[in-house]
Amino acid sequence: MWTRKLIDTKRGTFEVFEKGVGEPLCVTHLYSAYDKRGNTFADPFTSDYQVFLVNLRGCGHSDKAEHEGQYSMNEAVKDLEAIRCTLRLDYWGFAGHSTGGMLALKYAIKSPAALTKLIAGGTSASKDFSEDSNSIYCKENPNYPRIVEIMNELKHPSTSVEVRKQLGLEWSKMSFFSEEKLRQSLKWPNSGKTMGARLDYFITKENPTYDVRDSLKNVSIPSFIYAGRYDAQCPFQYGVEIAHLIPNATLTVFEESNHYPYVEEPEKFQAFVKATLL
Repeated sequence: MWTRKLIDTKRGTFEVFEKGVGEPLCVTHLYSAYDKRGNTFADPFTSDYQVFLVNLRGCGHSDKAEHEGQYSMNEAVKDLEAIRCTLRLDYWGFAGHSTGGMLALKYAIKSPAALTKLIAGGTSASKDFSEDSNSIYCKENPNYPRIVEIMNELKHPSTSVEVRKQLGLEWSKMSFFSEEKLRQSLKWPNSGKTMGARLDYFITKENPTYDVRDSLKNVSIPSFIYAGRYDAQCPFQYGVEIAHLIPNATLTVFEESNHYPYVEEPEKFQAFVKATLL
């Protein structure tokens, strides 16, 4: 189990879960709330890092947002910096998957001096992924109508835990290389409840203008990018693009993965984690 802490910062109080020994590494997702079960993306890093799994504003027992603008990536970077300073860490690494990966790219652009490294995957450097017909988030994709229905149901606080599990399973089936790997992953302890307000802000306010491609050319910290060959959320080429844009970035390809290499190819992902050690 993870150790829970409430961190009082100059920007508010944030719930943080800690596990592992090694150099410090921050992990979070743009619209997920975690608990003591941890998270299947964060878990592989705990064998080599001291991991801080952060509930952003409005997630778990972290402070609520005073206005929706506080859900933005730029504000999230400021909150993470306040947490880092309160923890008295001179710097830490940051690892993010999917929209957590987008936040990782923003963090490396906005506060590079605070980071020892950038680890990101299953992600994109622009909104273009959502306009690609190979992505389930594109209106031209056959899965798009159902994805919209699922996200709308998850955004409602009244949606029961059992229904959330069923909806999450349906969403995941579209994003796994095989249903067998999905079923295996369900046996692992995991948390990451979708927070409707943050998801809605990302969809309606952040994603329509999201594009950090030009800025990535100036990122100089060690950067480790990964991508699943069959990613149905952020198609493979968008991970390749990030690795090409960031000078000296490395790209690891997971040939038998869709959107979740860390549970679809766990042994190879663990080797990837060790390759990020400096």
